[in-house]
Amino acid sequence: MDIRGSVLATGCRFAIIVSRFNEEITSGLLIGARAALLEAGVRDDDVALVHVPGAFELPVAALHMAQTGRFDAVICLGCLIKGDTMHFEYIAEAASQGIMNVSITTGVPVAFGVLTTMTEEQAIARSAPGDGNKGREVAFAAIEMATLFKRLGAHQAPAGGGA
Repeated sequence: MDIRGSVLATGCRFAIIVSRFNEEITSGLLIGARAALLEAGVRDDDVALVHVPGAFELPVAALHMAQTGRFDAVICLGCLIKGDTMHFEYIAEAASQGIMNVSITTGVPVAFGVLTTMTEEQAIARSAPGDGNKGREVAFAAIEMATLFKRLGAHQAPAGGGA
């Protein structure tokens, strides 16, 4: 048996959580993600958009959205650019582990769309319009996982707790 997700997600509901930090980059990721959802047949009414201050806040917002039981997948978008201190490493680790934990504990696919780049130029290239836009790529991953879970008959965890 070969079970796969689909590139069409008509009727699926998505939450997009986007960081305002490095907004010039995250706005490009958001445009890419929304375009991918539209291309997959997802209506604007089936997308909830949540803005958070930074990448550190993405996991807790993702947890809240996943626990509502209203979404087939959650998409997290953010941008971290390496600086001169350890701050980058701490936030990148917290965001990646937190987002993964939300997906595991709730049973809701949570897509990791947090750029972790060494330079602003790298971030700009990854958030530019086109097929290489990482917001677009992560939205397609969320679409595939949401439709895969529907095909598997996966049930989300109850709104109040873990799996």
